[in-house]
Amino acid sequence: MLGERILHGGDYNPDQWLDHPEIFEEDVALMKKANVNCVSLGIFAWASLEPEEGVYQFDWMDRIITRLETEGIQVILATPSGAMPHWLTQKYPEVMQVQADGRRNLPGKRHNFCYTSPVMREKITAIDRELARRFGKRSNVILWHISNELGGNFVDSVCHCEHCQAAFRIWLKKKYGTLEKLNRAWWNYFWSHTYTDWDQIHSPVPNGETTSTALVLDWRRFSTEQMNAFYQLEARTVKEYSDLPATANFMYFFKGMDYNRLKEGVDIISWDNYPYWHKQKDEVPTAVKAAVNHSLMRSLLKAPFLLMESSPSSISWREANPLKRPGMHMLSSMQAVAHGSDSVLYFQWRKGRGGFEKFHGAVLDHRNGANTRVFREVTELGERLSGLGELIDHTVNRPKAAIIFDWDNWWAVEDTQGPRLDFNYVKTILKHYRVFWENGIEADLVDMNDSLEGYSLVAAPLNYMYKEGYPEHVRKFVENGGIFVNTCFSGMVDDTDLCFTGQSPLEDVLGIIQEEIDAPSEEFENQFTYGGSVYPAQYLCEIVHAKENTEVLAVYEKDFYAGSPVVTRNSFGKGEAYYLAAESSLDFLRAFYQDLFREAALENALQTKLPYGVTVTERVGDNGKRVVFVMNFKNEPVCVEGIGKWTDAETKEVYEGTLEMKPFQCMILI
Repeated sequence: MLGERILHGGDYNPDQWLDHPEIFEEDVALMKKANVNCVSLGIFAWASLEPEEGVYQFDWMDRIITRLETEGIQVILATPSGAMPHWLTQKYPEVMQVQADGRRNLPGKRHNFCYTSPVMREKITAIDRELARRFGKRSNVILWHISNELGGNFVDSVCHCEHCQAAFRIWLKKKYGTLEKLNRAWWNYFWSHTYTDWDQIHSPVPNGETTSTALVLDWRRFSTEQMNAFYQLEARTVKEYSDLPATANFMYFFKGMDYNRLKEGVDIISWDNYPYWHKQKDEVPTAVKAAVNHSLMRSLLKAPFLLMESSPSSISWREANPLKRPGMHMLSSMQAVAHGSDSVLYFQWRKGRGGFEKFHGAVLDHRNGANTRVFREVTELGERLSGLGELIDHTVNRPKAAIIFDWDNWWAVEDTQGPRLDFNYVKTILKHYRVFWENGIEADLVDMNDSLEGYSLVAAPLNYMYKEGYPEHVRKFVENGGIFVNTCFSGMVDDTDLCFTGQSPLEDVLGIIQEEIDAPSEEFENQFTYGGSVYPAQYLCEIVHAKENTEVLAVYEKDFYAGSPVVTRNSFGKGEAYYLAAESSLDFLRAFYQDLFREAALENALQTKLPYGVTVTERVGDNGKRVVFVMNFKNEPVCVEGIGKWTDAETKEVYEGTLEMKPFQCMILI
């Protein structure tokens, strides 16, 4: 466990208050009162650290780190590339990004820099090296926070300048070797788009080429590589004078960057969580969205992660920004810990007086100091976390189920033209994950390159692309006894968005032959019967044929493809492969996965049926220690029955048979 305790605190920006020394003294006193043990420092402080080129002013940070050290408060120290000072953009305008329309950005906002720019790389390396030399071995500095929300530039994450165009062509040459191979992989014979010179290739832009899906796909991959290279440069630089681990804070289902690629250079995964609590009275959809992202972050390295940012109250950048109702801050924070986080950190400690996020929730408001509901709830949480460190140390969630979530597939399926133009990959993933969540059965989110070893059930919804090597992973998984689920519009294309011809790569495993795909409007929705109940076949309906020995569990009941299979099961080796040929309702997925959970012998830690709104997770230690979190996301009391016998890890009260839960309560059982 980093820092040998659950970290509690968050973004601290004293550089905004350097002309108010009394504020710092108040901050330190209130941090102690709120049980804050860690702050993130210097994230947007470049202009204060280097007010003019090559002139460093680090004394103010030195004083703060020293004082925090005497108070037992640890520091996550940031590199300041998230926002550039005006002296840099004025003297070197080439560091700013060029948009897809060819216009170079003006100064301002965040991440307004080209990841490829030699000047930007030179300037950030210089200040990073000085920061590491000065503070990299301080006893209370425990982690490097590289930049901030990489790719979060308010547009599309990327830069289209000439440096990036040249680097893109070099990247393509390395990947394909020859233009002949690139033209074949991209199918450039269509519309006479064959390239005859590498310099003819340009990034996808509105006034140029956007219809080549393979070009768009490779541009996204290249952009990820450039951001990853920038991260690696910063991480290498600070580690010249420091042995500390490094992180980069990720974001909620962020499409602009493949986190499965960036994870390779990150020592500890961290992310920024801002759920839309109280958007509606049923909090389950929001709880599921937060949970699936916690699961994704944990799954990247199969290890505990850090909740780097959250809000203790409201946020400020949605159309409506509700306050967290009493109890929700405790529950949503404990949800992170329950899914594998070793921290609860906030953006930010104290609200700024001006700027874009002056009304964003913080521990300290503009007025009233400690005399606020938010401060009291933060203090209560800090108190609780301080007693849980030893309990969860060296534990992490170890699911036996997984859902395939792959950035390449996300990009490809949402860029493709037909059979629909409104594919929403994340929405599909959430729909399947929700059934696992409702049953308290945890699932990792893994990409197609990850090993499937150790799982008993793997679901791959909307698995449009089969990447190289993936069919072999699946085949081995099922042969060895695993249960695999594929859905309609799966196995259509390879890595470069070329359609498979002839036999599908997993036809033998799935036991079906795909023929046609219908994308019906609401008036043409079909239906099928499964387990005695009728469910809709909607949005996407594949017409498939079951191969010999493949069991048909449900068929279409209407239209010209009535009688064609909708749900199939095929035995392959020691395992089973299921195919869902149509999109259907959440109720169908609930019924379908209940059967699979029984088949795979998967059940929640309490081994009981959970009331709606209640879920369960379990952190497990190498020594077999089990720590079970039971969470009630309903704003009303609930009763969980049939739980067996458990002890409350905090109160030591023993529960047997029944668990009475308060509104928005998280209980920890051992």
